[in-house]
Amino acid sequence: MTMAAASGNNLRSLIFEVRADGKASFSVLDQLLLPHETKYVPVLNVEDAWDAIRSMRIRGAPLIAIVAVLGLAVDLTSNEKTLEELAAADDARAFVYEKMEYLKTSRPTAVNLFNAMEELKDIVEKAPSSQEQIVDVIVQHSQYMLERDVSDNKAIGTHGADDLLSRCSHPDGIRLVTICNTGSLATAGWGTALGVARELQRRGKLRSIAALETRPYNQGSRLTAYEIQTEEMNGALICDSMAASYLKGKGADACVVGADRVCANGDTANKIGTFNLAIVAREMGVEFFVASPFTTLDVQLENGDKIEIEERPAKEVIESGNAPKDMPCWNPAFDVTPAKYITGIITEKGVLKKSTDGTFDVKGFVKKHSP
Repeated sequence: MTMAAASGNNLRSLIFEVRADGKASFSVLDQLLLPHETKYVPVLNVEDAWDAIRSMRIRGAPLIAIVAVLGLAVDLTSNEKTLEELAAADDARAFVYEKMEYLKTSRPTAVNLFNAMEELKDIVEKAPSSQEQIVDVIVQHSQYMLERDVSDNKAIGTHGADDLLSRCSHPDGIRLVTICNTGSLATAGWGTALGVARELQRRGKLRSIAALETRPYNQGSRLTAYEIQTEEMNGALICDSMAASYLKGKGADACVVGADRVCANGDTANKIGTFNLAIVAREMGVEFFVASPFTTLDVQLENGDKIEIEERPAKEVIESGNAPKDMPCWNPAFDVTPAKYITGIITEKGVLKKSTDGTFDVKGFVKKHSP
């Protein structure tokens, strides 16, 4: 069975297939080459999955988690070296857990990766102890993750669109601003923040969407602009530094962004530049929403000060900005937006709004919606 992460217009972030003999094959869209070249890169083992995540050939918190699990599945079913090592291992579970720990080192900020590994570990713990049965449950879960992600993303889009339209008086609908890429290319399909835009577009209620370029990796200009054009949305690309002027001159009804981790108090880690946009939005009286899967809510961290922020190589800033090669750089991949700037958190379970005291009860929301 072949499973391709896709939206209605075939924006496929990955292709995963399990053949009749049980062996899996897996390839990912090299997003570093978009929008000018479409190339799928084979993932043959966990090392390839780790590299695809670390190098940002794939990115987006939901997709990072999915690629890690699919990489493990293909490694355990199709990599001859791994199959030989697994057959010789005294403890199949311990062998698998070691590979899972390795995958967790690929990128530290996105909590989805860690949650996915913990979820898979629980499943493996409950599986029968034979090597074949352990591998089978991992493959089955990887396929389930793909299906669940698309379903969750569409629910995020529905909840977000419903909430925004409930306060909209314009007959043509909503004007949005977003940053980074949160669409089909960041997920198994449809998207989170961009999924809200997709749902508004589906209803004929997306007046416009502006995408910030999102330096230094330019996920907005390379990926979100590509998705906006593919979906034929009424969109515009703006420089990160233009956000204030855009909100003042053109106007917007809401900013909707993704998230890599949401703390117990609502502080949110997302792509660098999100905090800037939140400050500008508040000054301009524009609502600011985070849209992310329920698994992004991390109630173990009380606030954003405790989030580990990944720092990327200086060359990413130097090469994208045509700067002197020996110029010192500081290049954090993420920033943390304090909860006070956030209007609501859109998940597949619903939209979390602030309590009467002006704070988010993320722990209560998670408790209410957890099994």
